[in-house]
Amino acid sequence: MNTSNYTTTVKNIATQCGFDYCGIAKAVPLDEDARRLETWLNQGMNGNMRYMENHFDLRVNPQKLVPGAESVITLLLNYFPDQSPPAGAPKISRYAWGNDYHEVIRERLNLFLQQMRDRIGEVQGRGFVDSAPVLERTWAQRSGLGWVGKNGNLITRKSGSFFFIATLVVDLKLEYDAPFAKDYCGTCRKCIDACPTDAIGENKVINGSKCISYFTIELKDMLIPDAMKGKFDDWMFGCDICQEVCPWNRFSSPTRETTFEPIPEILNFTIQDWEALTEESFKKIFRRSPLKRSKFNGIKRNLKFIQSGENRI
Repeated sequence: MNTSNYTTTVKNIATQCGFDYCGIAKAVPLDEDARRLETWLNQGMNGNMRYMENHFDLRVNPQKLVPGAESVITLLLNYFPDQSPPAGAPKISRYAWGNDYHEVIRERLNLFLQQMRDRIGEVQGRGFVDSAPVLERTWAQRSGLGWVGKNGNLITRKSGSFFFIATLVVDLKLEYDAPFAKDYCGTCRKCIDACPTDAIGENKVINGSKCISYFTIELKDMLIPDAMKGKFDDWMFGCDICQEVCPWNRFSSPTRETTFEPIPEILNFTIQDWEALTEESFKKIFRRSPLKRSKFNGIKRNLKFIQSGENRI
């Protein structure tokens, strides 16, 4: 097989593994991103997310993640649900309505790599999904899949931004897709203007320490700053505001992935149900859900916070 045949095989495997998009870029150090990330960290925009300061050299150089790395394969998996958010209940980001995507995609990446070895031969590589030091949005853009919007999300022209991004770094030379060269956000500022905590700045700089998702998921303190009262718009876990107002998401279509079908309680629980939820029930109902990342006490903290003052549902 030659490089062209390898590439065709990789793209076919991506489809067979259920991914919606696949793009490939050459594995090179991300020098510009390294400078930008360093500035962002120095300004403290990661808040208490200290893990983002770790393994800096690995984040910006795939060849240090996988010795001899030649290619970075980026895969997108649509998670947009067919159902509408329930009215009058605490809001939960759509990505967390079904099973934990880390588990779903990690299994898929392992299968992907095994399929490559079965069809091509010995291939060394590592798969990553959100929880490892990889700048996945940059690689998605370099792979021709879309552009990074003003809200920091990867946006595709055909399907919007409700996608999980997975990255597979391999030591196999492939044909590379042309980087996505244009930015179709134009003069639109809907996401910037809609963010209730002013987390979205100019020039695509996102202050992670001001994001509702940060406070409701990443922040482990039991107290959310009083300065945020009245600004959460009833979001109990995560936030979709910047995606909901994005014009490109009018092209979003429901996912075909059955593991992302909403857990019934996500759509059916009322505010009273959430208040009455016990820790035992929480662990049972949401054992495979991203909500377990906030843990029971975190969910209760968030619920209490959005009910305080102007946030009362």
